[in-house]
Amino acid sequence: MTRDDLVTYCLAKPDAWLDEPWEGDEVAKVADKVFAFLGSGGGDDVRIGLKCGRTADDAAELRARYPDDVTVSAYVGRYGWNSVRADGGIGDDEIRELVDASYDAVVAALPRRKRP
Repeated sequence: MTRDDLVTYCLAKPDAWLDEPWEGDEVAKVADKVFAFLGSGGGDDVRIGLKCGRTADDAAELRARYPDDVTVSAYVGRYGWNSVRADGGIGDDEIRELVDASYDAVVAALPRRKRP
């Protein structure tokens, strides 16, 4: 899956929008919350940061299944965020499912008035 495919898929979610809170680093948000860290698009591999559980331990299953393609996200990993290599050994359908799950988790944590 390419970075452009990821961005397009993320922004197709209800009320999703692209933000650049840090110079050169893009994120996909719903309301005012990030559901996908898209980075700058530089580098050799395509990575996306996704919410994969409530805690790092919850998100560990995915890291165990794909040790070459999934790592704990810097700074937010303890809150269940993983960095997922989208152009590696994980299929496109599963990447889309991970994006869906991250979006759903973030939406569920929003106040009802902010939910799409």
